[in-house]
Amino acid sequence: MTVVTWAPGEMIVRREVWQGRPWLANPLYVVEDTEDLLVLYQPEGSPWGFGVGDDWPTPTGRHPYDGKTAWVGEGPLGLHRPGDPYAVWAYWQRPERSFMGWYVNLQAPFRRTAIGIDSLDLELDLLVSPTFDVLLKDEAQVDASAALGRFSAETAASIHLLGASVKELIESGDRWWDDGWRDWEPPDQMRIPPPSLPGWESEPAHDRRDLDLVTRVRGSLSIS
Repeated sequence: MTVVTWAPGEMIVRREVWQGRPWLANPLYVVEDTEDLLVLYQPEGSPWGFGVGDDWPTPTGRHPYDGKTAWVGEGPLGLHRPGDPYAVWAYWQRPERSFMGWYVNLQAPFRRTAIGIDSLDLELDLLVSPTFDVLLKDEAQVDASAALGRFSAETAASIHLLGASVKELIESGDRWWDDGWRDWEPPDQMRIPPPSLPGWESEPAHDRRDLDLVTRVRGSLSIS
């Protein structure tokens, strides 16, 4: 099978997929694409797309971002390693574009498509300060999503295990990403938001119904 790759500056679509259906999409620029790392940038004004229907596993039946039109604020930079059940995002704040820290987004390992990547957000996140203090975020939301049917109880337990394990790794100094990304700045052409989301609803989605975080988490983090 031919692996889809992208050149720096290309625009791709990142989608969240639940039970074979894309329910969130947004376009990002490719900063770097190698065998070991995919780096993506989300400029301010990058538009959101939301899956049709009102039967999603949320209290409203819609995606939690529903109603938002585009990303607001300084654009973040996302570091994605193949096979990892999380991505690491660098965040900056205005007006000086000072570095705020790292945001570890727990998600299903990304899969490449003809138009970009598919994944599934796992609710639990970690806020990592510039000095690598770590705070778990949205722990209660994992259990709330499990109650709505987004995850099984077993998967929810594995998500909590994953968050605790990644927190321990970061605090111990076992961080795989290059801290130098904190000094990265987007070229002018990447500051222009992509105008649309081409083909995000028609492109076949990777089915995440077989999401097996128990196996993935234990395997990727060597958890006994």
